[in-house]
Order: sequence, then C-alpha cells, then structure tokens
Amino acid sequence: MKLKIPFYYHILLFLGLFFTFYLWDIGVSNRKLDSVFSNKYFFFNAGFVLSVFIVYLLNFYFFCDWFLNKKRILLYFLSIPVSLLFFAGVRYFLQEVVVYEITGIHNYGEETREMGYYIRDNFFFGLPAVILSAFSYLFFHSQETQQQNRELLLENKRAEFQMLKSQVSPHFLFNTLNSFYSQLILKDDEMASDILVLSDLLRYVITETEKDEALLSKEIQFIQNYIHMQKKRFEDQLYLDFIVEGNYNSERIISSALVHFIENVFKHGKLNNPDERANILIKIKENNLEVSTFNYSVEGENYSSTGIGFENLTKRLEYTYKDKFVLEKTTENNTFKTYLKIPLKK
Repeated sequence: MKLKIPFYYHILLFLGLFFTFYLWDIGVSNRKLDSVFSNKYFFFNAGFVLSVFIVYLLNFYFFCDWFLNKKRILLYFLSIPVSLLFFAGVRYFLQEVVVYEITGIHNYGEETREMGYYIRDNFFFGLPAVILSAFSYLFFHSQETQQQNRELLLENKRAEFQMLKSQVSPHFLFNTLNSFYSQLILKDDEMASDILVLSDLLRYVITETEKDEALLSKEIQFIQNYIHMQKKRFEDQLYLDFIVEGNYNSERIISSALVHFIENVFKHGKLNNPDERANILIKIKENNLEVSTFNYSVEGENYSSTGIGFENLTKRLEYTYKDKFVLEKTTENNTFKTYLKIPLKK
C-alpha cells in the first residue's frame, strides 16, 4: 500500500526540529543568543538538520516502503547501516565542504575528520533520523489502513442495503400498505392511521438514510412516527416526554444523527415506570440544534455496548462539522444522559 502523505507534513515536522535544535544548542552550549544566531552556527545547524531531513525522507519513501511495507523486517534492519552511511556522507558534504567554503571553518577538528571516526560518530547522530522515519511511516501506515477498513466496511453496508432493497421492491411494499390502509380506513381508523405511520417510517428508512444529509423536519417527523409506533409496543405504558422547541423549516443535518439517540433510549432505557420517566428534548435556536436525552438504565444494562455506534457517529460529525460540534454522554448511577449540539445548514 503506497502511502499518500502530504509532503508538507514532513516539512512542518523538521521546521519544528530545526528550532528545537536551536533551543537545545542554547541550553547545552551555554552560548549567548547573538553567537547562536550568527551566520556560522546557523549554517552548521542548518546543514545538520538538512542532513537529518534527507536521510529521514530516504528511509521513509524508499527503505520503509520497500521493506517495512512488505513486512521484510530483516532486510529493513540490514538497510539501516546504508541509511547511516548515507547520512555521514551528506553531512560531510554539507558541513565540511559547502559550509567550509562559506565560513572557512570546519565543524569537526582535523583528527576527527578522519573517515573511520567520522562515520562511526555520525552513525550515532543519524540513528534518530532513521528511528523517527520508521515510527512516522508505521503511524501513517496504521492510519491509512484504518481509514481503508472503515471505507470497506461502509461499502459492505451499502452493498448489503442495496441487496435488501433489490429483494423487496419499495413500490410493491408501499402499494401493499396503501391497499391495507384503503381497506381499513372505513372500518378501523386507528389501525389505518398506524399503517400510514408505518408506511412513512419505511419510506424514510429506504429513501433517506443512505443520503449524507437530511431535512431536519423529516428527521423530527421520523422520530415522532417512531415514538408513535413504540407506544403501540408498550401498550400505552410508555413514560417518555418528547419535546421540540423552536422553529425549523428548510434546515439540514447529517442523516440519522438524531435517530441514534432516540434508538438508544428505547434500546437501553427503562421506560415503563411512571416514577422514572425518560425525556428527549430537541431545541432549535440561533442556527444551532441541541439534542438532550435522559433515561434510567435497565438493571444490568451495559452502556459500553453502544460504543461502536457512538464512535461511528463521532467520526461522521467530525467529518461534517470539524470542531464545530459538541457530543457528550454521561453515565451516573443508574441514569444515562446524552447531549449533542451542531450547527444547522440551510
């Protein structure tokens, strides 16, 4: 797998290294600021950091890609002396040839410029560049692998959903429900109304949830229909307060974001005790949407089981809203609370 890492990541990393090296030079050498930032020390430090940067790139884009990427660990370890030898050569050229021509000063003394000593000494100074490069490569490789796995999982889910849709024609399903509704409207108004609500629920699930965004009005209508059907399930023993405050019309949010919270209330909450009521509050104000839920937990319920859904929702929110959202969940004693705040789109 070829890594697609923006090159400026490496540049930013080594700009930070360059200035860190300066601070280190000030602290360790106990030199005055005017001498540390003089032309002489600037050229030597720049030459050193540039040598490190070149070997870092060599190791990252060639040896790591050739060997670590293909899990040829032994070959990679055998390549490290080559990288270090290259570092010694680059540093010698930059500092003892180029900088010497500019300043007339050698970085190493005459005896320490002897080839054997110079190479051994720079094996030590070059090793951090190789280690940093390898760790950077492994980190970025891990991030890209996780991203590819997430995309593959999403594609599989979409494929499964499309297969399900192909097996059950939505038109056939809706026509059948409409037929039931027509037959019952004159006989049983309540059941006919429930079939109409069920039809709307299915229509939303089939046509809207696969979209990236949805109208807030449709999301809220879906939740209202969902709660209506749950009341049938609880046989009117559902103790839940559902409140919507504020005006909404054409605002848009990421699809199914609100549904995640409502489903968790019904999946994990205690809803049949009048003394332990659950509540769901949706507020629309100042171009923001706030959603709060509160419920008592079913005895023995482990909310960590909702972690995957919560993590997926967090990633979707980060992708869509960057840092302009708030998402919280709190478990206290036998209660569970969630809170979401996101900006609304027109």
